[in-house]
Amino acid sequence: MDVRRLELLLALSRLGSMHAVSEVLGVTTSTVSQQIAALAKEVGTPMLEPDGRRVRLTPAGRRLAGHAVQILAAHEAARADLDPSAEPAGTVRVAAFHTAISDTLLPVVHRLRQECPAVRLEIQEQEPPEALAMLERDQVDLALIYDYNLAPATLDASLEATPLWESSWGLAVPSRSRRTSGTTVDVVAAFAASDWIVNSRHLADEQVVRTLAALAGFEPRITQRADSLALVQDMITAGLGVGLMPASYPKTTGISLRRLRTPEPRMRAHALTRRGRTSWPPLSLLRSFLSAHKR
Repeated sequence: MDVRRLELLLALSRLGSMHAVSEVLGVTTSTVSQQIAALAKEVGTPMLEPDGRRVRLTPAGRRLAGHAVQILAAHEAARADLDPSAEPAGTVRVAAFHTAISDTLLPVVHRLRQECPAVRLEIQEQEPPEALAMLERDQVDLALIYDYNLAPATLDASLEATPLWESSWGLAVPSRSRRTSGTTVDVVAAFAASDWIVNSRHLADEQVVRTLAALAGFEPRITQRADSLALVQDMITAGLGVGLMPASYPKTTGISLRRLRTPEPRMRAHALTRRGRTSWPPLSLLRSFLSAHKR
């Protein structure tokens, strides 16, 4: 089977239409159609079937797309293994959330320049859902994402994850609020009547808020959504609600952070690559630098 045809089949299984595949991979729709048809001849069974005015993968096509994940990963590993001693060189495309860029990625840039000047980085700030989508579409080589122990991410089998760091989160409230102590349930329950602030671009911390509220026996009233911790802090200071924030985040006057224990919410950062790509020298080097960096 032709590897390029398998790549198109896998892209079609993920993106859902030939038009989307043509836009993402930079080929014409007719090329996609012709290559999928040629693949069907190679394996001796139809890959597509009519679905109204469109087409969809047949059951055989979906099964082959599943196999394509491992086949393409093995193909990438074999190519990288041909010259393992070569000096790393090339451009690594990275999509990452703000904290990972500032605290983890930027600190290794200087080391990368000093030790491997032939490796370049192209960095985009993206929240985890967008970074994952770009990685799955092969628009980036590395995605730095986060999830929480109380809202773990579900990753596609075609991706490989490397844990980077964890951080404790607490409940940020106006400093004038009544003091509370005890377990997480006790602290969260004290703010059952409050408005809550969550992330506007990623649902993970909202899932954590809803989990904590459910344990405390109430449904949180989510009224504000913000895309930055600085804005969340400003909203809390202005009395617009309460929300989760990192325990290590710099505090300003007007904010009080209540420690949450049993359970303790923890953010977890991960470096994701497409399976089979990790042996590419520039990417392997960057991953090793990120893993070695102590946040």
